[in-house]
Amino acid sequence: MTTTALTHLTQLVTNDPSLGEGPLGLIQDAAVVIDGDRIAWVGPSSKTPATDNAVDAGGRSALPGFVDSHSHLVFGGDRTQEFNARMSGRAYEAGGIRTTVAATRAATDDQLSANVAHYLAEALRQGTTTFETKSGYGLTVEDEARALRIAGEHTDEVTYLGAHIVSPDYADDPAGYVDLVTGPMLDACAPHARWIDVFCEKGAFDGDQARAILTAGKRRGLLPRIHANQLSYGPGVQLGVELDAASADHCTHLTDADVDALANSATVATLLPGAEFSTRATWPDARRLLDAGATVALSTDCNPGSSFTSSMPFCIALAVRDMRMTPDEAVWAATAGGARALRRTDVGRIAPGARADLTLLDAPSHVHLAYRPGVPLVSGVWRKGVRVA
Repeated sequence: MTTTALTHLTQLVTNDPSLGEGPLGLIQDAAVVIDGDRIAWVGPSSKTPATDNAVDAGGRSALPGFVDSHSHLVFGGDRTQEFNARMSGRAYEAGGIRTTVAATRAATDDQLSANVAHYLAEALRQGTTTFETKSGYGLTVEDEARALRIAGEHTDEVTYLGAHIVSPDYADDPAGYVDLVTGPMLDACAPHARWIDVFCEKGAFDGDQARAILTAGKRRGLLPRIHANQLSYGPGVQLGVELDAASADHCTHLTDADVDALANSATVATLLPGAEFSTRATWPDARRLLDAGATVALSTDCNPGSSFTSSMPFCIALAVRDMRMTPDEAVWAATAGGARALRRTDVGRIAPGARADLTLLDAPSHVHLAYRPGVPLVSGVWRKGVRVA
């Protein structure tokens, strides 16, 4: 294998407190050595060991590649008209998903795969090196299974979300749809997914239905995660914690009991500020969760209806500005926090043995991600040791 040193980094975020200062494990005037697809060494630039190649960072800073643990990228069409109407004063309604369901069913496999590839490449250029994505816009056995097959061509983090909404085909028989999701659809989809998810919300699936769906998935070896408490207070967070879900996502409307449950569990609260930005909804209170001791992740929720952004830097800026996170907290949440939400230890950090995923910023510090919102600061991306952007 070839070794490469990235030297003269003004600042390096390692997310390993044993390697540097504070929770981010910051090292000033740092260097990183990549050996194959792994990190081999980190430390002061002056002590960089000999390598086959060297890249002078020229005073830029680096951090782990972003870990986007929640996206919906297997879809057809777009919902420009819905967004335009909503920004003109019409309230967001979850029923808009049905528009995407129709377009997704009509799309070919090649069209869907090209769409996923396009948005993942877009995210990669902005520093995202680990991606989770879901089904959920097919809502038939065949369309959900093909969505997962297509997602699996692009990422290992694939989530079965047949329980996104009740299929329009079962509008008068939601119990029948739950039976489908937990029976024939699960049988077809389980071989292609790592995770199972459910939208536990008024207008989607109630607590009992969500419990049945996640429990069925667990029996088939899928790991649970849950869309919880986005539009209203509800049982989603508590159910996620009870079932040891890796992540409860959205967490916008939380009771004190919900916050306590998250703080005293391994379930990560994944916050999706792009959704609130795009729907003018109430911001999740990250400060409340963090002060209680909960683990917080940030993700894009990239989807064509309620959060059509693939930019983790944008979500970091929103989290700092509108969700009361510090820049350090937001960067940790977008890297190590996302890794926790996917129960991964090989990504989200820059330390010996970790996967060599790095994002190089044309800035002296990670703080610039929030300090200079909207500016394309990412000047280089390495994924599995290969410079890809």
